[in-house]
Amino acid sequence: MENENLIWIFISALLVNNFTLSYFLGLCPFLGVSARLETAFRLGLANIFVMIITAICSYALNTWVLPYAPYLRLISFIIVIASAVQFVEMAVKKLSPELFRALGIFLPLITTNCAILGLALFATNKGYGFVEGLVYALGAGGGVTLALVLLAGIREETRILNIPKLIEGTALNLIIAGILSMAFMGFAGLFSAG
Repeated sequence: MENENLIWIFISALLVNNFTLSYFLGLCPFLGVSARLETAFRLGLANIFVMIITAICSYALNTWVLPYAPYLRLISFIIVIASAVQFVEMAVKKLSPELFRALGIFLPLITTNCAILGLALFATNKGYGFVEGLVYALGAGGGVTLALVLLAGIREETRILNIPKLIEGTALNLIIAGILSMAFMGFAGLFSAG
């Protein structure tokens, strides 16, 4: 029963309640960094890492600090996210300078990515424990990565097509994002029949 619950939490965050395509969180990097498949995938991995760190820290805060000072919830989550993103930024700059240049402003923007803050708040509101929170973070991060990679792959394919000038660029990206979002809504009934 416990494993089934963890599988449901993962699949729910990955597909059914995808942060980007169902909740519309994290749209800035979704639309901004998804021009190249490799860059989108790497930013997705950075998001997963930050979400895992956020899940661990939000569990610790919810367990030992916030019961005594609940008014610090939002500010403490923001501090945790900013610190984790700073660590990721330093690591990427050191290990892969070309990726650091390719991500540009979008790497520090993970700090203000509402998907990361949403993860901490949703996990708290759902009352997830440590393991459930980690699985939720993996699913949510995987969902954000999946959305980034899907849009990047489609955008790469549209470069070779004869697209009318009227819908080139941002308009086409928003149309694609809307169709992806509708496709992900189909996952809503995934477990309801079981």
